[in-house]
Amino acid sequence: MPTDPTPSDPTPATQLANGRLTNKVIAIVNQKGGVGKTTTAINLAAAVALEGIPTLLLDVDPQANTTGGLGFSRDDHRPSIYHLLLGDMTAPEVILSTEIANLSLIPGTKNMIGANVELVGVEHREHRLREALETVRSDYPFIFLDCPPALDLLTLNSLVAADTLLVPMQAEYFALEGISELMATLDRVAAGFNPSLAIEGVLLTMFDDRTNLSQQVRENLKTFFDQKLFDTTIPRNIRLAEAPSHGKPVALYDPRSRGAEAYFQLARELLVRNGFPASTKPLPKPNLSVLEGIGESKRGIWPFRR
Repeated sequence: MPTDPTPSDPTPATQLANGRLTNKVIAIVNQKGGVGKTTTAINLAAAVALEGIPTLLLDVDPQANTTGGLGFSRDDHRPSIYHLLLGDMTAPEVILSTEIANLSLIPGTKNMIGANVELVGVEHREHRLREALETVRSDYPFIFLDCPPALDLLTLNSLVAADTLLVPMQAEYFALEGISELMATLDRVAAGFNPSLAIEGVLLTMFDDRTNLSQQVRENLKTFFDQKLFDTTIPRNIRLAEAPSHGKPVALYDPRSRGAEAYFQLARELLVRNGFPASTKPLPKPNLSVLEGIGESKRGIWPFRR
């Protein structure tokens, strides 16, 4: 049976205490749906937290899949990011603890669909999320925002609140076509609302290194983004697909799967890029004693209760 991973040595957190590193808000965004935004939000945030670093994850998507993927039921009456955006509650009042000690969540709800309408007449409506996060920003070295696949007021709030963008992309032709649109969006938001906004990195998801197309897309993105393209790629992996139905990040569901290993690698690459010392803790090894997707597991029950 796989065992839960444990946080690595406290070196990163210690270095933070020395004031050598700054807090960062990263929006996980792509206007195209189905590219792995929510999968990346859940599993990257979990992997960073398991490195011993306090991490906050916000579910800004009205579908609330990040909330469900961490084991919380879709409760429209629970304090959520909806109340945060409308100013009815503060960030500390809506934060939930998760199974991972260093990972906290501000849940989403389908009520956020109404926020797009309710905020239209509000002054400085694009800055609501940024202002709300100021009260907790210093508590978390990393804050991740899972954005909806649309350029609406929720996404705009996320882009204004963010320091950088992490862009998941599939290794396919249409991903290359969307680059110019993505860069144009970034330029418009930066010019109008957030001049310091930059790209944290581009991440290839559902990657199959056996195909010529995947390799070609990767080379084209490398040419365009250079060092902004993450070296880590996320493979297609059945455990990544199964984990949300159990209400767990893949690091808890099957830490020895290829998907878990990939997100641990991505977390460490992100940390090193942001000035953290390289971790010396070995990555979990894939479980080769069973075929991918076959092993001991319990069937999930939806909806989850907590």
